[in-house]
Amino acid sequence: MPIKNGLMVDSLKFTPKMRMVDDAQIKVLKAAVFELLERVGVQMSYKPGLEVMAGAGCRIDGNTVRIPTYVLEKAISTAPKRLVLGDRFGKRSVVLEPGRTYYGPSIDCIFYQDPTTNERVMFESKHGAAHAALAERLDSFTWHMTIGMADDYGQEAADKVIGRWAIQNCTKPLVFCCNDVNSVKAIHEMAQIIVGGKEKFDRAPNVVHYSEPISPLVYYDPAVAKMIYCAENSIPLLNFPCTSSCGTGPATMAGTIVQAAAESISGIVLQQTISPGQSFVFGGYASVMHMKSTIFSYGQPEMTIMIAALSQLAQELELPFFATGGCTDAKFCDAQAAAEATLQTLTMAAVGANLVHDCASWIDHGTTASPAYMVMVNEILANVASLMQGLEVSDETLALDVIEKVGSGGNYLRERHTLKNYKNYRLDDKLWDRSMMTNWQEAGSKTFEDRLRERTLQLMAIEPEPVDPKIVAEFDKMQATWGPKKK
Repeated sequence: MPIKNGLMVDSLKFTPKMRMVDDAQIKVLKAAVFELLERVGVQMSYKPGLEVMAGAGCRIDGNTVRIPTYVLEKAISTAPKRLVLGDRFGKRSVVLEPGRTYYGPSIDCIFYQDPTTNERVMFESKHGAAHAALAERLDSFTWHMTIGMADDYGQEAADKVIGRWAIQNCTKPLVFCCNDVNSVKAIHEMAQIIVGGKEKFDRAPNVVHYSEPISPLVYYDPAVAKMIYCAENSIPLLNFPCTSSCGTGPATMAGTIVQAAAESISGIVLQQTISPGQSFVFGGYASVMHMKSTIFSYGQPEMTIMIAALSQLAQELELPFFATGGCTDAKFCDAQAAAEATLQTLTMAAVGANLVHDCASWIDHGTTASPAYMVMVNEILANVASLMQGLEVSDETLALDVIEKVGSGGNYLRERHTLKNYKNYRLDDKLWDRSMMTNWQEAGSKTFEDRLRERTLQLMAIEPEPVDPKIVAEFDKMQATWGPKKK
């Protein structure tokens, strides 16, 4: 290795890491998951699903499906260890593999918080369109989700309409949730249309289907039907329970982790039996039923502990992981919201979670979508990214030559070394104010809330990326068959 000034000149860099559980704990948690599925199993009443599980070698007793360890291990072995997602233009933009973390907003909010007035109203399709366009403008988000429930449409159309605007107004890969197989088909069709056909979709899918088992350990019929469709049509599947410690899960973190992991990983048997080699994303939202309020907490610190442990379990299973972080129980974009979002997103980055959702959208314990919160957490994520770069140690960064040149009592403002390196620091903060009080007052005395509102409205005023009018017309034609708006 070359030596200069008695030091190594090759770059040395370390990415910060965190472990929530150690290797011995991971192995015990994994064994407990396998034991739970073999001993207790899951409930499934959908006959085609039961037939697939029986064919895989599962033990079927009425609607109870018990999964032998060898069956589960075989399914895990055929699932890809990495998943590459593409954007609207076919660019392979999200690579789910160890060491890569990507952030996206949330899903299925009931309410919308106006960024100007903070008024909370029912979420409508126009809000979904606006959120998708905003997600396009936020650099810290590399993928997005179908964020709300479209109260202005009936049940048959609402999820498809939200899916349409998510695909049309944002070029980034989409994780979507929907009611039934017909909705999966519609969203899958739109996804293929906008990327240019099935071949391009299969090369780098631009959508991932989000499916949920019901805790504890139940698969309802429409979910199984959607999972089968995805397996048969090369749609990446994300199987993600929401397990509430003390409510729908045991009153211990270890027990809740084991149950959530079992609920998620059980879906891999159905998928891989139908279509070995299809992409499966492991995940689980494990939190706590707050016993004083009975809410399903989105800010409890134990939530972050459990999800971080699940992320490590995913690494042990060698599967991509869908995590939760950046959400809050706060009602507005206040200090509580910022603190909870920062703790969660930094932990998910440090532990190596792959797709981290619920960033910058879900406030008031998962009920409300807030554009302003998206903008605030986008800035938090930029700082998390800076921290995760770690510290580079090299001849250039040690800077012994320039320190010697400047000497005692000098300064570095006019040095070429400064000109070359100062931009490596993050200097383009959009929301944090780093001026002195007098300068801040001269600039208008804008509070954080003022700056956040101004920045949010500025970004929301930008038009979404244009879509070929022929594709828009095709989407219009499809939407006309889904049902009209509510009167």
